[in-house]
Amino acid sequence: MKKSELFKISYLNETDAENLCHMMTSNTDIFNRFFTKTLSQNQSAENSRLYISKKAKEIEQKIEFTYAIRYKNNKVIGLVILKELNWDTGEGELAYCLDKKHQGKGIISQSVKNIVELAFEELKLKKLKIFAHNSNVASIRVAEKTGFLWIKTLSEAYQPPNEAPLDMELYELHYER
Repeated sequence: MKKSELFKISYLNETDAENLCHMMTSNTDIFNRFFTKTLSQNQSAENSRLYISKKAKEIEQKIEFTYAIRYKNNKVIGLVILKELNWDTGEGELAYCLDKKHQGKGIISQSVKNIVELAFEELKLKKLKIFAHNSNVASIRVAEKTGFLWIKTLSEAYQPPNEAPLDMELYELHYER
């Protein structure tokens, strides 16, 4: 996987459980709204071990690809998830999160670029989607910086915990051969 001087992207492994749990739970305030499922599955080191094992099986079966963003010390500081894969149409969706201590440094944008390249070149996908709420300005900036184009607003497309359904902005990127 691609590397930069400060971070690299790779699959999660068993030894990441405690670190992943810590990264997720120390960012509950920002992950609770849009990364609810992943956060709920990483509330303890044991739960993170189960999560990592499940993610490894999903990669093997080509159901979903979860990548760890690792800081120069190899600690997990974020995730990029390639999900909702439809191999018949060549489509997938990207979701991403990053530890608040590392935000604003271009790490997610570069990580998304790397995963987009992998999705198009190695996995042969044709279209990727990103869904973002209009209040999540950082996520929208990532989508735009990485070449995704705004397509439309989807009415009541996402249900955060203990909130009314939210409209979501759909961004897409098509592979040009």
